Amino acid sequence: MATRVMQTSGGTIQHRSEVQMTSTTTTMSSTKLRKVSQTSKIVEEQSIQRKTSATVESFSQVQKSFEIPAGECVPDFEEKPRPLTLQEGEKAAFKAKVKGNPKPTVTWKRESGRPLKEGAKTFFDSVKKEYVLKIKNVTQDDADNYKCIVSNDHGDSIYTVSLIIAENQQLDFKKMLKKRGVPAPKKEEKRPITEEEMLKILSGADKKDYERICAEHGFTDFRGILKRLKEMKKKVDVEMVKVLKPLEDKEAKADTNVVFDTILELKDPNTKMMWFMGNELLRIQYSLGKYELKQMGTKYMLCISSVTMKDTGTYKLQVGDKNLSAKLNVIDEPLKFLTELKPLRVTERQTAVFEVRLSKKSDLPLVWKVGGKEVKRDEKFDVSVSEDGLTYTLKIKDVRPSDIGEYSMSIGDMTASTQLFIDRIPIKFASHLKNVRVKEKGKARMECELSSKDVFVKWLKDGREITNNPRYTFVREGKRAELIIDNCDLADDGEYAIVAMQENDAHEYVSSSNLTVDERFATVKSGMSDVQSPTGSPAELCVVLNDEKVEGVWLKDGKEVTDMSGIQVVKQGAVHKLIINKVGDQHEGKYTFRAKGAESEAVLAIADPPVIDSTILEVLSAHPVTVKAGQTANIKIPFKGKPPPKVTWYKDGIEMMDDDRTVVEKEGDSTTLVLHKCVREDSGAIMLRLKSDCGTAIANLHLNVVDHPKPPQGKVEFLERTGKCINMKWKAPRDNGGKQVTSFIIERRLVGKKSWIKIGEVDSKLTNFSTDKVEEGRAYQFRIRAVNAMGVSEPLETEEVFAGEPIEPPGMASQPQILDVTKEAVTVTWSPPAQDGGAPVLGYIVERRKKGSSMWVPVTKEPVQDTKYKVEGLVEDMEYEFRVTGVNRAGVGTPSSSSNSVFAKDPIRAPGLVKDLHVTDSSNSSISLGWAPPELGDEPSGYILEMRGDDAKEWSKCTKIPITGTSYTVGGLQERMKYFFRIRAVNEGGVGEPIELDKGVLAMPPPAAPKFDIQAKLKNQMEIRAGTALCIHVTFTGSPPPIVTWMKDGIPTRGREAITKGKKHSQFLITSSQRSDSGVYRINLHNDYGEAHYDIKVRVADFPRPPSNLRLVEEVPNTVTLNWDHTPDVADDGHAHYIIMKRDASTATWFTAADRVYSNKYTVTGLLPGRKYFFRIIARNDIGDSDPLDSKEPFAIAKEKEHFHLRMKEFPVKDLSQKPQFIVPLKDHIVRRGHDCTMSCAFLANPPPQVSWFKADVKISESPKFWQTTANGVCTLTIPTCSSKDSGEYTLVVENPLGKAKCKCSLVVFDKDDRSLLESLTERSGRKKHIM
Repeated sequence: MATRVMQTSGGTIQHRSEVQMTSTTTTMSSTKLRKVSQTSKIVEEQSIQRKTSATVESFSQVQKSFEIPAGECVPDFEEKPRPLTLQEGEKAAFKAKVKGNPKPTVTWKRESGRPLKEGAKTFFDSVKKEYVLKIKNVTQDDADNYKCIVSNDHGDSIYTVSLIIAENQQLDFKKMLKKRGVPAPKKEEKRPITEEEMLKILSGADKKDYERICAEHGFTDFRGILKRLKEMKKKVDVEMVKVLKPLEDKEAKADTNVVFDTILELKDPNTKMMWFMGNELLRIQYSLGKYELKQMGTKYMLCISSVTMKDTGTYKLQVGDKNLSAKLNVIDEPLKFLTELKPLRVTERQTAVFEVRLSKKSDLPLVWKVGGKEVKRDEKFDVSVSEDGLTYTLKIKDVRPSDIGEYSMSIGDMTASTQLFIDRIPIKFASHLKNVRVKEKGKARMECELSSKDVFVKWLKDGREITNNPRYTFVREGKRAELIIDNCDLADDGEYAIVAMQENDAHEYVSSSNLTVDERFATVKSGMSDVQSPTGSPAELCVVLNDEKVEGVWLKDGKEVTDMSGIQVVKQGAVHKLIINKVGDQHEGKYTFRAKGAESEAVLAIADPPVIDSTILEVLSAHPVTVKAGQTANIKIPFKGKPPPKVTWYKDGIEMMDDDRTVVEKEGDSTTLVLHKCVREDSGAIMLRLKSDCGTAIANLHLNVVDHPKPPQGKVEFLERTGKCINMKWKAPRDNGGKQVTSFIIERRLVGKKSWIKIGEVDSKLTNFSTDKVEEGRAYQFRIRAVNAMGVSEPLETEEVFAGEPIEPPGMASQPQILDVTKEAVTVTWSPPAQDGGAPVLGYIVERRKKGSSMWVPVTKEPVQDTKYKVEGLVEDMEYEFRVTGVNRAGVGTPSSSSNSVFAKDPIRAPGLVKDLHVTDSSNSSISLGWAPPELGDEPSGYILEMRGDDAKEWSKCTKIPITGTSYTVGGLQERMKYFFRIRAVNEGGVGEPIELDKGVLAMPPPAAPKFDIQAKLKNQMEIRAGTALCIHVTFTGSPPPIVTWMKDGIPTRGREAITKGKKHSQFLITSSQRSDSGVYRINLHNDYGEAHYDIKVRVADFPRPPSNLRLVEEVPNTVTLNWDHTPDVADDGHAHYIIMKRDASTATWFTAADRVYSNKYTVTGLLPGRKYFFRIIARNDIGDSDPLDSKEPFAIAKEKEHFHLRMKEFPVKDLSQKPQFIVPLKDHIVRRGHDCTMSCAFLANPPPQVSWFKADVKISESPKFWQTTANGVCTLTIPTCSSKDSGEYTLVVENPLGKAKCKCSLVVFDKDDRSLLESLTERSGRKKHIM
């Protein structure tokens, strides 16, 4: 029932009631309302309402104020509570969202007037903005109608919902007896009720009221009426439960999970279900997770976990009048090993672990044995079993070689065994053998120290074991081993090694070193020097040593000098000599004297001056070397001399160097000068010079290179130049090419031609020539060549010369004009050229070409004598151009300019009337027209469109040139003015007749309803940051232009915004947005032909506002529970959460206790007794962090007092002084902008050092921006709310009187969108980054 009471301005109360029932069976007494005029009080008198299964919802509202100020309102419900139907023992929760101004208060009441149940809670959910009423463990006494009353100064709103409690059959029958009401009072006797009437009454009542209702109505046949009622309900409830899938039998292994499932279609979703095992009801809620009921749509499931043999049986489901059953068969598998015992190898002194897992639990004892003896738990062995009773473990502690052997385990008749192997601890050398160096006949000692004395050792020399030798002494003292060698000789030099071995270890452990035995060497007191001697003269080499007893050996070129003839080796004490009687070629070489520790070298060389054979010198001076130009000249001269002399070639006194053409080759006894591609300039005097330390030799010769002569000299002089004769003169060539010039060749060509013609040849004694084979007025060019035995020279060319006075080709004729055109011929005419070039025009060359082509084609073979010509043989519909060129005795003149292009076709007819002139579109400044081409006449080349205004009489053209298409838009018109239009077609044949529109056209767009431009990609949601501009731009269409109205949350906007409006667009702008600007913005468009609107939801995101009202409670020892009031931004921002921080009262550093907390309650653990802590709450969203909410006073953690006695033992004072040393260095950090960064490190130092922090080279220890602490050898620096300026390198300097130490790290601050920087830094760094 929904009741609404509103007070009118006159004070009269209006009442409206509506009844909504959701159940078909309802028993309710009548409700009476008494109206009171001129007041707002409602008096209700209601009889006792009986508990029924009807669902009730009602609403009423009372307005107290006659006038409500603007912006305020009567309270109302945004989300209303819903009626509930529950079973006894369940929880009930009513929820409601309300609105109103002033803010309303919410109270909950029972309609019966009884107080709320003890333990019921009413509270406000600050996250979901809901008022909640919660009732736990509901009973039949809680069944009632509950009222949610919302009140403020202007009125009350009441919403009533029902709570229906279904009977739980598992309740004690005695409790139900207590809930019976007082017997109904005796009523006046009425006529006996019929059985049919009784059935109707009982069909709508509860079973527990059947007996009472029968007694009230005086119906005595209680058993009979129940039987009739049961039969009647069976007919109705036949289809109340429909089984779509029955239960199925299951078979499962022990310790697995089983699920019985069925699919049912229930008419009443509240139909009760009961599961049985055999005939025993399953108590699901008391099974400790053994049984669990699940539902997925119409699928109902019973889940049984970890089945055993006891779970075998029949399971039944009772739903209404349906009984379903299925059997469960649990299979018990035989006991077996799931894992095998595998051989185990462990390191000596470690713990060995054997483990085996059984397939199931067993009550049989499991026995471990070692070497056939049972293992008992003691300090050596540890035997254990896992919690599930399936895994058995044997641990052997401190494994020794004596523990090696066979291990077995047995349970029942099952046995498993395996072996234990041990890896011995490797032998280590505490000190290794060291290299030893001694001199001959000295004593050598080599010693080392082993990690154990229970080892076997042997000594090796160069890989072979050392046997008994009186010079070797072996010493073993505990872990130390030593080898002593007396009277060392060179044979004792080598590698010595000691090999250590132990039992049960196949490895050999070796340490080696080298023994070096040094010889006693002599030195050179006076060494040899190089010797040069002429052939046949004596030579001597001498070396003096510092020791007379040292022998030596002489070597020549690396080979020992023995029986070489003519050589004598002499030793006189410490002096060693090598004497050569007569030096020859075989004695040349490098001599070496070599003794122990001494060596001297010298070179013996023969010194002979260079000599050239006199016969060769005479031939070279008498006969010059001649070579043709372009060939290669090879001049080879042999010589003798040692050492080989320096070879130098000269030409005309200048040294010749190697280049691309010149090569100087040198062999042992000769030299060659090679000149490639000789030229005339290579001719001249050549000299060879041989020089060495022993003397000099010179050879002279002459080189002559012959070639064709050079061209005649100078400019050709013309002695005579007439129309009948040309006479010329020149000079002989400067170089005759090395051969006598025999004659001159004269050639001629016409100017403009390419080919030359020989016209004469004269003897070399003559240098002039005359020719009469010329034409008057012609221009000629001559060239002259010189000839010798080697060939012809390059020509000497003259400039252009005329025979008599010059004649030029005619000038340019006029542009040809078109006189007549047909499809086969075109007649052209032109004017003669203004200049004839000095000779009369003999005719004209007429040419044609296709339009666009570059190739001109003459139309006649001979020049045309007239200035008019008809060109025939043309292709129809082809476009042509023509030109004309004059011709006289001098040749062809310059072509004229091209004529206008013309089509080869018959004359064109003027077009007819244009068809279908009509208007296609219009606007305030333009009108678009369209038409169809005319059907009569030839095809038009364009259209002439004309218009005139309504007040004008003259027609004006719309375009300067004809329109080529069949549509055109006329612009620049006056808005809403009427215009008239007419059009006519035009082509080369003329202009057609005009056609006019039937009526004038207004310059305005066609009427249209407003419509938003969907191409503009309008957004229906916007999210911006506070402080930035809120700009909403929309485009639209409509004729006439629509009226634009902006609204926010249904109210026209007014205030800080700037609204720009146009005919086709509008813009809403707030230059600096605030959080209060969030809402739904609507733009309304309206004109005479319709309206449209568009909604845009705008959210202005800002830093969250801080939470409030922080409360601290120590509910559990060593923990603190924090409660606070939500920030108002949590409900609107789904990404908003809280950061919980704590700080010990003794430090200034805050530490994060929890991140991403979404509730307003959190418990901080891990607090130390006896300490005091401060706590901080920060709200965070995608924009940043709010101001912190700090606890005002430190919260002390209680510490239990203990009584103890301390007995101090005196210890000697040790010197703990230590210079600073870092044990945990600083690490690089990458922090997001706006977050805190904490960097720390640990150090050792005594006495306590001075700690200084630097950023780059600037000290920041005393800066208030940074927080730093130093305690117990740990330095911490905290940078709150990092910005980009905080990026850089940070240095920590720790210094005390004993020294100082430095440690550095880098900090990179990045923006939230700068993910690429974070990825690149992480990829380039191999070590882990600390990202805050």
